[in-house]
Amino acid sequence: MAELNIVREHTLGLAKARKIAYQWAEQAEQEFAMQCSYAQGQHVDEVDFVRSGVKGSLMVTKTHFEMRAQLGFLLGAFKGTIEAEIVKNLDALLAAPAKKKTGHAVKKETHES
Repeated sequence: MAELNIVREHTLGLAKARKIAYQWAEQAEQEFAMQCSYAQGQHVDEVDFVRSGVKGSLMVTKTHFEMRAQLGFLLGAFKGTIEAEIVKNLDALLAAPAKKKTGHAVKKETHES
């Protein structure tokens, strides 16, 4: 059985990280037919996910995401591809808040006499 362990650090805090985790769970349900359940905690949230051949969890804290998943025999052969897709999706979700922070240019006005 192949195992995935993916960790992504962030500086979003728990509230914003929680929103991203919800988005990830919705995306996993829609795109990969996963069944996801979300447990919200005071310092750590956990998204459990499962479908035929895959079982795992996504731990969410104010400083990082940690995903652990077990792939069944058939999906284990595609571990590299699956891991790359998960990393791409998670990184894209993490990049979105960063773009929002830097996306609004502040116009500086100067008055010369």
